[in-house]
Amino acid sequence: MAGTATADTLRVATFAAPFSRAGPGLLLRDLVQDKDPQITAAVAVIAHAAPDILLLTEFDYDAAGAAAGALAKLLARAGADYPYRFALPPNAGLATRLDMDGDGRTGGAGDAQGYGRFFGDGGMLILSRWPIETDRVRDFSTLAWRDLPGAVLPQVDGAPFPSAAAQQVQRLAPVGLWAVPVTAPGGSLTLLTLDATPPVFDGPEDRNGLRNRDEVRFWLLYLDGAFGPPGPAPVVLGNANLDPIDGAGRHEAITALLADPRLQDPAPASAGAALAADPGQQGNPALDTVDWPGGATGDGPGNLRVSYVLPAANWRVTGAGVFWPAPDSPEAALLGRDGLAAGPHRLVWVDLRR
Repeated sequence: MAGTATADTLRVATFAAPFSRAGPGLLLRDLVQDKDPQITAAVAVIAHAAPDILLLTEFDYDAAGAAAGALAKLLARAGADYPYRFALPPNAGLATRLDMDGDGRTGGAGDAQGYGRFFGDGGMLILSRWPIETDRVRDFSTLAWRDLPGAVLPQVDGAPFPSAAAQQVQRLAPVGLWAVPVTAPGGSLTLLTLDATPPVFDGPEDRNGLRNRDEVRFWLLYLDGAFGPPGPAPVVLGNANLDPIDGAGRHEAITALLADPRLQDPAPASAGAALAADPGQQGNPALDTVDWPGGATGDGPGNLRVSYVLPAANWRVTGAGVFWPAPDSPEAALLGRDGLAAGPHRLVWVDLRR
């Protein structure tokens, strides 16, 4: 692909690939059987982009790491070898025994710490060509939302929504917030991971919108030193589920992250996204990272920029892109006729040098 990383650069990427299933163990089954066309397409996209470090969001967690190992075998067979892998138990599907979404019932997917049909549903996975310093990982996934400095929690008629008891235990992250050091050529870097709540599917209390805002804001507080000294050479990456201009959500949160002088926005773009612009779109369509339907018709969010790789300002960016080739490009075959063979999200990559 254009802009392939060279020996003296480090390619860091994130991809909300379709590696989540309806029940525990089903992802491992599909990876082992190697007959699922979406998995085949996602593996081909990853191998083609060839990142040195990759964060996958929407990857079902299992304690033994069996699914991660099975994926690594498929990727190695495709020419992308990732000897180092890392995942932590996510908040997704972690039961609370409380009504967390305000629907008057308990035990549903929305009543877990993070939306999940089962524990581990749609977790995160890091794949790396370089050693992951697992003994120095900092996991902020248990941080209570109410304990975040400046947090704004939802209310209805002046009362906590859905209840004071729910807000007492509600964690900020629906999946996880990790600071993960990786020993790469030239020294360590710190991956700051994000897979935020979609700022939709709620009511006028804006529970999901407020939570999304504070999740995105968390890494700015981390860089401020609110949770201890920040790790070296940080790179914020993952799915913020928030576009700076278009779609739902509190856009000021991602705008502040993109504008923070301690970080830089390489503005990864693609020809495919530019050609797929939604009518009436306000932002630059070339920067979009997801191909959702309905931007003009109102029956869906439309194409948006929701996935990000934001390196610290002292990194030198030598290239960046979104794997969304133009329809007439030979690379477009990897995404299938409808462009959705590997799911609606696109892999986002940035090439870095010291």
